[in-house]
Amino acid sequence: MIRKTLFATGLLTTTLLASTACSAQPAAAGKPFKETVVADFESPWAMTFLPDKRMLVTEKKGQMLLVSADGKSRQTVATLTVDSAGQGGLMDVVLAPDFATSQRVYFSYSTAGEGGKGVVLARGRLRPDGGGGTRLGEIEALFSARPFVEGNGHYSGRIAFSPDGKYLFFTNGERQKFTPAQDPKMTLGKVLRLTLDGKPAPGNPLVAKGFAPEIWSYGHRNLLGIAFDAQGNLWEQEMGPKGGDEVNLIKPGLNYGWPNASNGSNYDGSDIPDHKPGDGYEPPKVFWNPVISPGGLMIYSGNMFPQWKGDAFIGGLSSKSLVRVHLTGTNAAKGDQWDMGARIREVEQGPDGAIWVLEDGGDSKGRLIKLTAR
Repeated sequence: MIRKTLFATGLLTTTLLASTACSAQPAAAGKPFKETVVADFESPWAMTFLPDKRMLVTEKKGQMLLVSADGKSRQTVATLTVDSAGQGGLMDVVLAPDFATSQRVYFSYSTAGEGGKGVVLARGRLRPDGGGGTRLGEIEALFSARPFVEGNGHYSGRIAFSPDGKYLFFTNGERQKFTPAQDPKMTLGKVLRLTLDGKPAPGNPLVAKGFAPEIWSYGHRNLLGIAFDAQGNLWEQEMGPKGGDEVNLIKPGLNYGWPNASNGSNYDGSDIPDHKPGDGYEPPKVFWNPVISPGGLMIYSGNMFPQWKGDAFIGGLSSKSLVRVHLTGTNAAKGDQWDMGARIREVEQGPDGAIWVLEDGGDSKGRLIKLTAR
C-alpha cells in the first residue's frame, strides 16, 4: 500500500516522495549489510551517480530520471522513444569521462528499424530546462548494432569507458540467433571498442583478419555487465543458455566460444561441448550451474566494505540474489550469494562506498535499495 500511494501521481516533472519511502530493513541472517529502501521505479534497468550524489535512473519504457541523493524527489530529464517489447527498452546509462566539464551522458536503448530491431548507443548533455529543472538535450545516436534482426531478446547494451577515458566499450548481444556471435562481419555477440563519438577505435585487434572494425572480442551470448578493475583488467558477465552463466576476463581478439562451446546446454536439452583446453575458445573464469541469470556488474573500490575491495558484484535475476565474485589479478572465484527476495537488475557503488541495487520490477515496482555496513 505504501508504494501504491507514493506513485498515484505518476512521473511528474518533480515528484516528492513520502518520508516512508526510505525505510531501514532488518539485516537478514547471514547478510553482513543493512538494507534501506530508498525509492520505487517502474521497471528500472540501470543507474549511475552524478558527482553531487544525485542519480540518473533509466526505466524500461524510455524514461530517464534524475533522482535526489536521498531518493525523495525526482524529475524526468528525457523520455526516449524505444522498443520496450520483451527484453528491450531504455537500458544502460553512464557518465562521460569528462562529465564534470561536458555534462555528457551516454546511454543505450533498443529500437526498431530496417530488418527488425537492434541496440543503439547514444549520448546527450544535461542542461538547465529554463524552469528550475534539468533536461537531457543534444541527444544523438552514435552507433547501432549490425544487423537489425527480428526478436525481442539479448540486446545487451552495456557501456564501460577505458581507464584512460579515450575509448568506449559497448556490448552487443547475439539476439538469440546463436551464429552471429561467430560471424566476423556482424557486431552481434561481440564486445566492441569505439571512440567517444561511436566510431571504430584505432588499433582494434581483428581488422586484419577481416572482422568488422569495431570488434574487440567475439563468441558472446547476452552480455549484461562490463567493467574495468583498478588494474585495468576488463571483466564481463553474460547469461548462458540452460546453465553456464559466465564471468569472463576480456582480452583483445579472443573468441569466447558461443555457440560452439558453453558449460551449459541448449534449452531443448541438446548438448553443447563444454569449454576444454585446446578447443580454441577462451573459457570463463567462473561459471554457474544452475544459473544465476546475471544482471549488472560492478567492481567494488570503496571503504565501507574493505573486505570486498577489488571484488565483483553481480545482480541475479532468476536467482533473486546479489552475487560476489572474488577477483585476484586475472583470476576469479565464487564468493557469497545473498538471497535478496527479488530479481536484481543493477548493482552500483555509491559515493560513500555503499552498495546500491535496483530490483528488476517486472509488472510491479522495482525498488532502489542501499546496502550499508552494520
